[in-house]
Amino acid sequence: MRNERHDGPLSEQELESFFQYLHRFCKHELDLFAALEAGDPDYPAFVTITRNPAPGVDQDAYRRP
Repeated sequence: MRNERHDGPLSEQELESFFQYLHRFCKHELDLFAALEAGDPDYPAFVTITRNPAPGVDQDAYRRP
């Protein structure tokens, strides 16, 4: 599945699964940070997951799905 590319947005069920996996990843796998590149190789998204809010961003700005 890692190399499969899917067209279209996530369904509600897929989005719920994504958030469940993300919570598990952050609880059990994340040490200090994770830096990822995802999405379209021609227009990638760069994702950083850390245990601290971004510098200058109040913790209240983050939503918890």
